[in-house]
Amino acid sequence: MRFAPRALIGYSPGVHPLPIDDAIVAECRARAGRVADGVHQFIDEHTTVSIERTVLRAYGVDGADESGVPLVNRCVERIVAAKMIGRGAASLIAAQMLSGAKDPQEAAERIAFGSGDLPAITHSSAQLAAALAPFTKAAIVRIDEARRTREQSRARLGTGPTPWKYLIVATGNIYDDAEQARAAAQAGADIIAVIRSTAQSLIDYVPYGATTEGFGGTWATQENFKIVRAALDEEQEKLGRYLMQVNYSSGLCMPEIAYLGAVERLDMLLNDAMYGILFRDINPRRTLCDQYFSRRIIARAGIIINTGEDNYLTTADAVDSAHTVIASQFINEAFARMAGLPDQQMGLGHAFEIDKGIEDSFLMEMAQAQLVRQIFPKHPIKWMPSTKHKSGDIFWSHRVDGLFDLVGVATEQSIELLGMMTESIHTPLLQDRFVALKGADYVFNAARHFSEELLWNPQGRVVARAKQVLSEAHALLGDVEKEGMWSAIARGAFADVKRPELGGRGLAGVIEKSADYLNPILDALEETP
Repeated sequence: MRFAPRALIGYSPGVHPLPIDDAIVAECRARAGRVADGVHQFIDEHTTVSIERTVLRAYGVDGADESGVPLVNRCVERIVAAKMIGRGAASLIAAQMLSGAKDPQEAAERIAFGSGDLPAITHSSAQLAAALAPFTKAAIVRIDEARRTREQSRARLGTGPTPWKYLIVATGNIYDDAEQARAAAQAGADIIAVIRSTAQSLIDYVPYGATTEGFGGTWATQENFKIVRAALDEEQEKLGRYLMQVNYSSGLCMPEIAYLGAVERLDMLLNDAMYGILFRDINPRRTLCDQYFSRRIIARAGIIINTGEDNYLTTADAVDSAHTVIASQFINEAFARMAGLPDQQMGLGHAFEIDKGIEDSFLMEMAQAQLVRQIFPKHPIKWMPSTKHKSGDIFWSHRVDGLFDLVGVATEQSIELLGMMTESIHTPLLQDRFVALKGADYVFNAARHFSEELLWNPQGRVVARAKQVLSEAHALLGDVEKEGMWSAIARGAFADVKRPELGGRGLAGVIEKSADYLNPILDALEETP
């Protein structure tokens, strides 16, 4: 089955554009494309342990051992120890099936729990692929059926107007999260994200089953995805509008989370080419390989990604480093297109993070938001609230969020993660989220068609700021193209964070593919137009 890209949301052609140079925009896009091209040969020639675990999951390998270690981890660890991972986990599974295992589950159990050395593979790649063919087809069908179910529900119920209101819940207990998700939806939220337990991105496995304890969030597991989706499915029927579910496809298990999100009907996944490198110190090689495979899955599943450029402005100054956000968005777009992701599924991120004490900070925020919206007209842009320049004064904080909401509706942002008046004090309570929703509803309704009335002064501050940021992004992309992606990240070109190519977590899990490497799942995903 094939799915054509569908315009979910986008920028209104009736809005008056900033008078920026379209030729500079086109050259930025071309430079970002060449930057991504410079990395893609490495991606093509390597796999990772997380990619191979994802292949096993796609083939239906499930369960955990008596210590709670997922079977896919036990299996891949044994293949790595045998120095056979360069052939791909699929080769080993197929070889076991040709030797008598009835399906990939039994084959994985033989590999994981068998004794002695793993037998040499004596079959040809064609024979191995043929043995897996029905399971490969079934894996893709599972993704397609989940997508079809989601799109049918969405078409039947419809969604709220944009900007979609996005809220986070995170109690640590998935059953409490499900109830808080219902409450958020009842109060008007369109999108519910269950934030992950602190540091889950740094562990090289996906926990198994439902979880009731987490720190700063809730563990992302397949069962937890099911529990929240079931709650939202039930609630959306009562409310008469489709409710969207989000989780985090980043870190050392990026492709695994992407697959689990795909088959459990998540609508959005936080998925960025550089976030894990910069903010979690995950090895650049590992991250850039994993993001490609994860985005191939996401593209097939019809999921919207949310990128993480908003985080750049938490470590770097939002005035001086605004251009790095634009440059990174171009690069994220280039990597996503390389993975077959249509523009309509690229939720590029940016944030309302300029110091509120700076004169005309609101105008600079308008310039940045309009510039992003205009450069990426088909993309479901994600607009993030102020977090850095907030204090314990909840009334001032709520006023800041009101201005954030105004910029969001005035520049036609697509997805707006609502700011909380208690952002700098504690994890927001239910009433904090209620206040955020009511405030956003007021601003969105009161200024619903504000964008149609805006005309930009060609000699004004907003236009000058937009042109400056675009020019600086153009120059930065030129520098990154000359030195290469690895070197640019290593010198701190993005977010003022330096990450060397051979540093960080997870490098040992990057493996060069052998000449007879086999991954029928990736082959099938790459055939998707």
